[in-house]
Amino acid sequence: MPTIPSAAAPGSHGDGTRRLGLDATTVLPYAGSRASRRTRGLRAWMMTAPVDIAALLAPLLVTHQYWRGTLVMAGLTVAFFAAGGLYHARRHVSILDELPSLCGRLLASAAVVAMIAAVRHESAEYVLGFTRGVGMSAGLVVVGRAITREIAAVARKRRWVEHNAIIIGSGQTSVELARLLRRYPQYGLRFVGCVDSPSRQAPPAHPLIGGLHELEQLVTMVECDVLIVADPDCPEPLLMEVLRRPANANCDLWAVPRLWGSRSHGDHIGAIPIVKVGDTTLSGPRWALKRASDVAFAVVALVVLSPVLLLCAIAVFVDGGRGIFFRQERIGRHGEPFNMVKFRSMRPVNEHESQTNWSIAHDQRLRPIGRFLRRTSLDELPQLWNILRGDMSVVGPRPERPYFVEKFSAEYPNYAMRHRVPVGLTGLAQVSGLRGDTPISDRARFDNYYIENWSLWLDAKVLLRTVAEVFRGGGR
Repeated sequence: MPTIPSAAAPGSHGDGTRRLGLDATTVLPYAGSRASRRTRGLRAWMMTAPVDIAALLAPLLVTHQYWRGTLVMAGLTVAFFAAGGLYHARRHVSILDELPSLCGRLLASAAVVAMIAAVRHESAEYVLGFTRGVGMSAGLVVVGRAITREIAAVARKRRWVEHNAIIIGSGQTSVELARLLRRYPQYGLRFVGCVDSPSRQAPPAHPLIGGLHELEQLVTMVECDVLIVADPDCPEPLLMEVLRRPANANCDLWAVPRLWGSRSHGDHIGAIPIVKVGDTTLSGPRWALKRASDVAFAVVALVVLSPVLLLCAIAVFVDGGRGIFFRQERIGRHGEPFNMVKFRSMRPVNEHESQTNWSIAHDQRLRPIGRFLRRTSLDELPQLWNILRGDMSVVGPRPERPYFVEKFSAEYPNYAMRHRVPVGLTGLAQVSGLRGDTPISDRARFDNYYIENWSLWLDAKVLLRTVAEVFRGGGR
């Protein structure tokens, strides 16, 4: 692999300071890895999860007597492993580092299933036989993990599997990280360069391939998969804004802890501890889980609430005649427009008013039926169809019209970041009291918090609070 140019390399002055603007001669020599292009879509769980499942189901090859317990044990163990981060990527690959966590979670899932078996069968012989199968599964899981870790280590050392990495920072820590990544291929990362804020007062300790504001362009140029944050010379709000941009948010994000005593759970590059930063967007298995829950919720809700939907449609028809549905263009995931469906509560004068009128909560044209539908949020129920189509999600940032998206994106830097996920029927900002004439900056902050801390339980909490708001009459 080529070495890093000296301080007088292209893209830098002889005094060690860097010219603004991208310098392809500094970047491109590090971006031509065939292995990186071939393996950039690979994820850590793709090898370990199938091996774990096969090991947990292995007792079924010996006997089918305990097949129910074996299946429950397998599902519970995989869930415990996922919750404990055992399917996350690790830079320092060692079965010894994982062994305590593996054994603890295997023991916990085995104890749960054994207690259920004891209650159901009340037979010591049955429980003992099942326990022998559990012991076999546990042993095979540990052996399987050891083998997969060894295969991964060999593949990295021979550069069969590697991912392009950019280091954010230009201090001594970033210099040491760059040296370690070039010297030790077993970390599976191919160093392509450093970026930092161009406002650094002291000369950088390392030649830069670009400024922090150019990171998104560089990520695309070098097909970067991993970003490592190490002593960047910029304010944290600026760094977070850059990392939330779409191209950057698709990269795995690692960071060197700044405070002494910060624990990295055993992961490190050389002797430098690193921590995996939670995803700043929804993708992969997390996105599949959210989408599956959305579809299930929409189907059940449409069936259960069909009498309510019919009554609302009849009421709207009686109140205002034909045209019971109101369709309006809104902006969804990745800024894509879609037609959102609602029950009509009033008729706008023209399309311009429909697109640019901020609130109609106190509009005199609202008839009693329309006012009731809005106050109880029943006018939003047809959006269940949008959820089923994939235009929306059950929980997410509330959709807004193109005119206001453009306006707010220009006024509030973090507003556009809320479109990393599908818009929602309800959202964290709304159940937190941010609806109507409330600060847009606060709404965007709550929406981005939701995206970066998503879980099924968070969705459940938002739904429960939404139901409480509806019964309290907290609609618009």
